[in-house]
Amino acid sequence: MAKLLLKLQRYFRRKPVRFFTLLALYLAAGSLVFLHSGFSGEPTVPGSPRSPAAAEGPGLPYLGVMQLSRGFKAAATMPAGGRRHGPWFKSTSKEPSDRGKSRDNARSRALRGRSGREKEEDRARYIGCYEDNTRQRTLRGMSFFDYKKMTVFRCQDNCAERGYLYAGLEFGAECYCGHKIQASNASESECNMECKGERSNTCGGINRLSIYRLELAQESARRYGSAIFRGCFRCPENVSIALPASQLMLNMSVDKCVDFCTEKEFPLAALAGTTCRCGFPSTLFPLHEREDEQLCAHKCAAEEFESCGSAEFLLVYQTQVQDNRCMDRRFLPSRAKQLVALASFPGAGNTWARHLIELATGFYTGSYYFDGSLYNKGFKGERDHWRSGRTICIKTHESGQKEIESFDSAILLIRNPYKALMAEFNRKYGGHIGFAAHAHWKGKEWPEFVANYAPWWATHTLDWLRYGKKVLVVHFEDLKRDLFVQLQRMVALLGVTACEDRLLCVEGQKDGNFKRSGLRKLEYDPYTPEMRKVISGYIRTVDAALKLRNLSGVPEDYYPR
Repeated sequence: MAKLLLKLQRYFRRKPVRFFTLLALYLAAGSLVFLHSGFSGEPTVPGSPRSPAAAEGPGLPYLGVMQLSRGFKAAATMPAGGRRHGPWFKSTSKEPSDRGKSRDNARSRALRGRSGREKEEDRARYIGCYEDNTRQRTLRGMSFFDYKKMTVFRCQDNCAERGYLYAGLEFGAECYCGHKIQASNASESECNMECKGERSNTCGGINRLSIYRLELAQESARRYGSAIFRGCFRCPENVSIALPASQLMLNMSVDKCVDFCTEKEFPLAALAGTTCRCGFPSTLFPLHEREDEQLCAHKCAAEEFESCGSAEFLLVYQTQVQDNRCMDRRFLPSRAKQLVALASFPGAGNTWARHLIELATGFYTGSYYFDGSLYNKGFKGERDHWRSGRTICIKTHESGQKEIESFDSAILLIRNPYKALMAEFNRKYGGHIGFAAHAHWKGKEWPEFVANYAPWWATHTLDWLRYGKKVLVVHFEDLKRDLFVQLQRMVALLGVTACEDRLLCVEGQKDGNFKRSGLRKLEYDPYTPEMRKVISGYIRTVDAALKLRNLSGVPEDYYPR
């Protein structure tokens, strides 16, 4: 044995390349075995007994494409091998510990999932496999996608938190909520796609929904708690056309009208005294000219402290129903004739602007970079090469002459540098919709960040004004203040005809998935007097450059600081 080892040692000394080749193959084989064992088991959930992070406290759940206002509630402790359920389930019955061995046959897997679901009838009852259509959705409420970590529980929990009656999963990664099922049944074998984050369960199929009925613990969860107040508006002339559904309610209240319009699958509920009207934002009722709320201050018959409007002035709420008139998106049918940049300094709202453009035009936007997290959450153009010509415009933060001149035209998005710097700092240390920790603000990271990024804010705008071939300047603050008009300007530059009804639909879906819910209030102003002095100089430089090109200068709220 010793002689054999000695011979091998001498051999590899003479042939070192073969030795390292064999070593590399050995390590690669070991890595493959390790990865296979890691993926074949049941996915772990932060905070669950199976997760190593459980000892450190419950982890934050991974949010999908739709960042819902309430988010997820932490799941209760999960018995080994059992399903996770949100706090909205009624039953406390025990779950089966053995889900059965996995099968390769798609139909067998669907039937196995169905048998498991039937045992949960008191919690979230499985209804069946249903047809779906991208242009006429089966479930027309809120929706969100997650092409990496979608599970049945997460979809159910999100829909239940929003007060919906049904939750449906499609294509292994898409979740749809609604109050009505508006399609026909399909064969169970057609719901044959595994959930992206839970291989043991089925999440619909191609244009097929696995639908659950959610048994809510409290009926009040379906009430209008998350409806958004839109304001007081004059009743349109052709009210029966503008708001096609209506019902006389002698005991009128806000929640009764909102519930009625939600049940009818309309995104707007308008209270007109003792009449409840429902409809969509349209050219007949655009919701652009708000009236004094005192004109709608007529008491409701059923609620003494609520206003219910009048026949002349309507009190309008936006329901939980999602307006699907602007939700369809696709790649361009033919290669784009020009490359249009959506250029901005980081933190200026580029991702939010992409969301608005995709809804307004119906086409995906691309990117000069590749961000996997954005792709997983619905920005499908993220994976395309920026010169592919399949996307309506290209996100970029570049500011060099060569990069700028490679585009035929550009939408230049400018934001108040004080807000943009804080937003980008939050993204860098907290993610697209997260926030930097206080330790980062108080440490050396923040001063270094401002010193490096503040000059870039000015040079980015100056470079695009200097080298850009055809530049449309849009101020982030104007886009927030007057979305309809600014979006019309942006769409016109892109060469796409967007009907007004579609733009009005965008107004109702404007917040999207990546608009941060306002900068987190700090206990102190992070900007020192020295920082403010330098940044104010950059603002004056950009303001002068804009006016030199006969453009409006920076918005007034950039000053004073």
